[in-house]
Amino acid sequence: MTLLRVQNVSKSFSGLRAVDDVSFDVDEGSILGIIGPNGAGKTTLFNVVAGAMQPDSGSVRLDGNDITGRTPHKVASAGMARTFQIMRPFSSMTVLDNVTVAVLAGGRSRSAARTTAAEVIERVGLDRWRDAPSEGLPTAALKRLELARALALRPRILLLDEVLAGLVPAEREPVMVLLEQLRTEEGVTLVFVEHIMAAVMRLSDSVLVLNLGQALTSGPPQEVTRDPRVIEAYLGEEPGSAEA
Repeated sequence: MTLLRVQNVSKSFSGLRAVDDVSFDVDEGSILGIIGPNGAGKTTLFNVVAGAMQPDSGSVRLDGNDITGRTPHKVASAGMARTFQIMRPFSSMTVLDNVTVAVLAGGRSRSAARTTAAEVIERVGLDRWRDAPSEGLPTAALKRLELARALALRPRILLLDEVLAGLVPAEREPVMVLLEQLRTEEGVTLVFVEHIMAAVMRLSDSVLVLNLGQALTSGPPQEVTRDPRVIEAYLGEEPGSAEA
């Protein structure tokens, strides 16, 4: 069943088309990887889908309901959450309080929110940092905190913007295992933007390639990464080796 449908979405800035007539579907319980060179429009596309930006044209449907142009809060209430490439937690607050604030956005009581936040923190492996202020956390912990704040909204579909960026290989592995578990154990549908091709190849059921704001191609990862157009526009080397 199609959970997310993006149809003919475009977004321009001062005459420059950052996203140009992009369409794709995401089936419930699947993982879609989105790749492309810097400036391809990946984050802008996420911003439009998640309600942070209004599209110039096109539509976004979640579970058949038109969410085009809804505010991020209403999009989250409909069952979609996202992480951000640049992490901005409340620096003076503890990890637990940061996640509690996210749960409270869903309308729960303070006591229930704190209980749920503690469960999410344990789920993402942040127990040791639970009562630590977010300011000064190492990058790996900040990435997990960003993920925890999104999961606190109990989404059906989660948009991940370079969740592995800045992590060394030993730090990436547990995050990838967690993402696989979110899909297999909790049924969360995932859409992720990533430059680390080994992760894209491992996690994705299908891959969408963006270039100059347009959808260059899409399909199973093994097919997409062997497409000469993709190699020319983005990879430039053997599949699985790109980490830029």
